[in-house]
Amino acid sequence: MLGITLDGPVSAEFPSHFGFRRRETAVLIPAGTEVASTQTATERAIVFTTQDDFQVQLPKLEAIISEVATQRAHEKQFINHNLRRLAAGFDVVEVYSPVPQINDGLYLGFANDLSHHILGLDMGWDTASGAGVDPTLPPYVWEVATGRQDERWQACEVEYDTTRGFNSAGQIQLHLPQMYRYRINGQSLYWVRARVREISAAERREGMRPYQTSPRLQQLLANTWGGTTAATHAQIITHELLGSSTGVPGQEVRLQMAPVLRREAGEHLLVELEDGRRQVWREVPDFTHSGPEDRHYTMDELTGQIRFGPAVRQRNGAIQMYGAVPPRKAVLTFQRYRTGGGLVGNVDTAVLNTLKTAIPYIARVTNRRAAQGGLDAETLDSAMMRAPLALQSRDRAVTARDFEFLTQRALPSQVARVRCLQARPVESGQAIPPGLVYVLIVPHVRYPAGYLTPEELQLPLADLDTVAAYLDERRLLTTSLSVRTPAYRWVSVRVRLGALPEADEGAVERAVMARLYRFLNPLTGGPEGKGWPFGRDLFLSDVYQALQGTEGVAYIRNVELYAAAPGGEKLGQPVDNLDVVAHGVVASGLHEVVFV
Repeated sequence: MLGITLDGPVSAEFPSHFGFRRRETAVLIPAGTEVASTQTATERAIVFTTQDDFQVQLPKLEAIISEVATQRAHEKQFINHNLRRLAAGFDVVEVYSPVPQINDGLYLGFANDLSHHILGLDMGWDTASGAGVDPTLPPYVWEVATGRQDERWQACEVEYDTTRGFNSAGQIQLHLPQMYRYRINGQSLYWVRARVREISAAERREGMRPYQTSPRLQQLLANTWGGTTAATHAQIITHELLGSSTGVPGQEVRLQMAPVLRREAGEHLLVELEDGRRQVWREVPDFTHSGPEDRHYTMDELTGQIRFGPAVRQRNGAIQMYGAVPPRKAVLTFQRYRTGGGLVGNVDTAVLNTLKTAIPYIARVTNRRAAQGGLDAETLDSAMMRAPLALQSRDRAVTARDFEFLTQRALPSQVARVRCLQARPVESGQAIPPGLVYVLIVPHVRYPAGYLTPEELQLPLADLDTVAAYLDERRLLTTSLSVRTPAYRWVSVRVRLGALPEADEGAVERAVMARLYRFLNPLTGGPEGKGWPFGRDLFLSDVYQALQGTEGVAYIRNVELYAAAPGGEKLGQPVDNLDVVAHGVVASGLHEVVFV
């Protein structure tokens, strides 16, 4: 009666990885390609479908350049190498300075865009020419040019590297992120580079050492070994025949597969008339604003039921049509829809390993990352809790509570916590635009109670833009929006304690660390366990209280509280408390347990 319906399921998403055999032709992975988990006697296969066409190209290597130090301090120069001779193995070149310096680089320039490809490099190196390094911990990083001013180079994921730090012949496979053209040494190409990087203190303790002499490259060949494209937990159904129309108002038909995922472009009902003409009908949430000539229908996502507009008798006896009705004997066809979704789609890494759509040259398929974002259909109890907020906001963002409620509606599978704050003048007198509203979002994390990396706590820019666009349509004209993640206050704790005589110190350490990571956490932390409160300062007494009653702990000698680098180790000296700004929350760096 109130027009509130249960929300349907949401499908999980993940980047699907297709590995190829060596070949000499490009390969197309079409949209709608299905990959699945292994079906067993007790569990059905979980099917994912690719969203867009993905063309895997052969690399067109156009340039090999070294960036090396000059005789002047802090200056670099570029040296071009003979591409043809290196491909044939007829040349030997030093790729870095004679004594490699920080930010020396070996640059590979490609004429074609290899975004999201798996790049294979067959490389021949002069044996042991790159002296000084630990072959298992080479001091270089592979990066691609992004073309952005804020982050011009982005690191690649390395599948494997058998060159032993550029000291023997071998192969390297790289997972390339999004690439852009960039001009280096007068050449505008798509660049991949191996850059000599600075070694941190922690890496030096692990055994990483700098080069004493430059590696000498003898041969280089490039190929592609696959690609990565987005896939969703869904099966695509096309051109489903629903029968013929009876011409009666309020007619109902049902799709064969349910539940139905949120419709995308091209997913609609098609009505074919007896004279052969076809009409595209449009889905609406309800018939409140539908007139007698409007080709509208509604859909129940949970059951797949499609309903046409009713005829309602008015108080004066007249019949009012809310939406048109397909003519009698018209053929009803649903052009395309997707079914699936739910928590079952949040599968772990490497679960999806079966290719259900035949494509030549593909040797393997897998998910290198866990699938995330899947939600089950809304329950009736959940809808009853949502209804008062929905009626209060009426799809308009006016109060802080409205902004928070609508943000959850915009991306229910990605938003874990949200806080709306009004900007306030500061003591420095800095001007703040009137009506500026901050919407702070903490994203969903698959395993929130443990150590969280800075990357996990950052919502992707595309998702921030989606929320901003959704709220922008519903805000007041005088309101300015800033949608972002909170200012995380990274903290590190060192605990000195004694264990009970009969306790296992390893188990005690794990228990203490688990409590620290759970308590100093933007999703599960704080006194109530619902996420660290926005703007709440952290005190030493909070940490003592969180560790009380830990199994196996005899006593706590002392606790040291430090500010920390994002996701990393402690900085500076221990403090009694850490201030948290109004738009900030506490997050854990690396903690330490010392037994005394």
